[in-house]
Amino acid sequence: MLGSTSDLSGKFALDTNSLGDLKQSAKAGSPEALRGAATQFESMFVNMMMKSMRDATPQDGPMDSQETRTFTTMLDQQMSQKLAKRGIGLADVLVRQLTAQQSGAALVKEMQSGALGIGGAPGSNASRLKLDADSMSTDSAAAVSGIKGTARSSTDSGKPAHVRAFQDKLADAAEEAEQATGVPAKFMMGQAALETGWGKRVIRNSDGSSSNNLFGIKAGPGWKGKVATAVTTEYVNGKPHTRVEKFRAYASHAEAFKDYAKLLSNNPRYEKVLAHGGDASAFAHGLQRAGYATDPQYAAKLSRIIKHSLA
Repeated sequence: MLGSTSDLSGKFALDTNSLGDLKQSAKAGSPEALRGAATQFESMFVNMMMKSMRDATPQDGPMDSQETRTFTTMLDQQMSQKLAKRGIGLADVLVRQLTAQQSGAALVKEMQSGALGIGGAPGSNASRLKLDADSMSTDSAAAVSGIKGTARSSTDSGKPAHVRAFQDKLADAAEEAEQATGVPAKFMMGQAALETGWGKRVIRNSDGSSSNNLFGIKAGPGWKGKVATAVTTEYVNGKPHTRVEKFRAYASHAEAFKDYAKLLSNNPRYEKVLAHGGDASAFAHGLQRAGYATDPQYAAKLSRIIKHSLA
């Protein structure tokens, strides 16, 4: 199969069997397959550019006909194939990117399997490794820190940019809250994403500044800190009602996570939530049963974000 991949660049541009062979051989992940896939994509890209230029050219001359247009299309495809063989630089960029992604995925797989000597609970995220730096020398701790950062970037590489940015911004604060509650950091980041629309709808103070309230925690009679007022939707008997409520305001995201961790740890109604903190669905449904939110779809939405967007 790999031998056929190296010959694809010389075949006809419309040879769908060659494209099928390319797709199958690319799954092997070999350098030859990656180069073949990148070259074929570059050829298709060049062909699209040439087609766009042809479409922009008037075609109402005396020599224009269905036959000449068909021949021109075939000629353009062959020319684009030859041009791609010489290269315009796109294939090289694709090969570098795909190779880097494969290397990162292999590293994560080795870390999760214990091949690198760094253990973790089955199914745990490699980017959330629990490492006791105090038991290591300074050099060893630095080396492990580098591996951990590589694993995080590798597992996050396929996520949308706004998800990666949201995680990068809150990762440290979420991990500190994880130490205090035992709830996985990504579960809490998932809830923050749901409450704020991935950070785009954070409640604002009266002066327009951010309240840093990531979890929609209201300011009850016992709250002594700053307060931000906002319009919110509450569900009563399954029906939405718009209200104006007071919410807690924080000086930073880290302060918001600490207050959230304190709320879960000190309020008896969240005991069962913490007891099932290792399961995304149990965590989400536990929060809803404990009365954290009135939206009847809250648990389903939160589970979906944790399992799919932050997985």
